[in-house]
Amino acid sequence: MQNGARWTLGTLLGSAALTAAGGLGLSYYSDRVAREAERLVPQDGRHLHVEGARLHYVEQGSGPAIVMIHGLSGQLRNFSYAMLEPLAADHRVILVDRPGSGYSTADDDGEPGIAEQAAIIARFIETLGIERPLIVGHSLGGAVALALALERPELVRGLALIAPLTQPQDTVPEAFKGLAAIPPSMRRLMAQTLGTPMSRLTAERTLQAVFAPEVPPADFATRGGGALAQRPANIAAAAADFTAAHLEMAAIAARYPTLAVPTAILFGRDDPILAATLHGNVTAEAIPGAQITVIDGGHMIPITAPAITTDFVASASTRFA
Repeated sequence: MQNGARWTLGTLLGSAALTAAGGLGLSYYSDRVAREAERLVPQDGRHLHVEGARLHYVEQGSGPAIVMIHGLSGQLRNFSYAMLEPLAADHRVILVDRPGSGYSTADDDGEPGIAEQAAIIARFIETLGIERPLIVGHSLGGAVALALALERPELVRGLALIAPLTQPQDTVPEAFKGLAAIPPSMRRLMAQTLGTPMSRLTAERTLQAVFAPEVPPADFATRGGGALAQRPANIAAAAADFTAAHLEMAAIAARYPTLAVPTAILFGRDDPILAATLHGNVTAEAIPGAQITVIDGGHMIPITAPAITTDFVASASTRFA
């Protein structure tokens, strides 16, 4: 019995040591991937600390202001890829990484939800002295833009929402099932150990799913900032964003009939991530005076249909002056 007990104890200790070594190895690999991502996609702009977050942003041009908020697992290069230069010819354009995304960090390693991110962006607008900007939100950035306009309408000239998340939904898009499977209590540990290797293994399939029916551009990882999505911190933040959207969207959507900010919505009719009928048409009917335009394309139209998307934003800026 004693020999058996010693053997069992030794086996358990050996297994624990192997598990710890495996975890350290995965963590080291994740850090290496993160450093390489940062080399490929260095910071483009400046940082500004406001209550709740240290925000990384890029500002270019002069004229009527436009603030652009990217989506889930995204980064400000999603907009600078093709939209920044033409819009900055006639506007003051500010692109911002949401807290936890890209090179923005939340205070005290926090995980602000949709409403709190909107409050942080409001403080960012006030601190920079941006006078009543047009708020552009893509995907989950659309939810943040809507929450901002509902809570602080005096700061907002209008909303131009591109393939926005606007409604609660029970189904999980195939591209984000990995994020949905991460338990909140283990979010940071799993992101640091398993998240990055799994993200690397599934990167091509995930990118194809997000861009469908179009083909992802070959330079999206660098020019579009996609490489940063594989960093552990960004994976944890994206998982937290996914959970927050699930918890908060019903309350946000219930307030649409009270929204007093001019709103325009652009959707790709073949969007595989967010259905244009639910997140576009249903929402446009709920918001007083909202207008919706549906075009050929999928979810990543800021990159795959940049001319149409840029014209949509510029037109909204003119109409909502």
